[in-house]
Amino acid sequence: MKERAEKEGYPFPYMMDETQEIAKTYGATRTPHVYLLEKEGEEKYRVAYIGAIDDNTYNPEKVEKQYLRNALNALMNGEEPEPSHTKAVGCTIKWANK
Repeated sequence: MKERAEKEGYPFPYMMDETQEIAKTYGATRTPHVYLLEKEGEEKYRVAYIGAIDDNTYNPEKVEKQYLRNALNALMNGEEPEPSHTKAVGCTIKWANK
């Protein structure tokens, strides 16, 4: 994934949750399961949006609602994302046995 992120020029940080602690803390159940954080203060963040990237997991040409994009635009305009939650659709997370 690190190589793909570099190749595609992803303009955001990428991390691996090796212990799955972060996913469990946020309550992620699927992949992808989006958590959009908004900075509130020096070292404080809040979850502003949780859920799916858009309304069509299987066919990008048939997407009608871009949930994550709309949530990002709302935050950049000083507004609250609407909706702030959608159902995450995808494969269930396979938890490591530790």
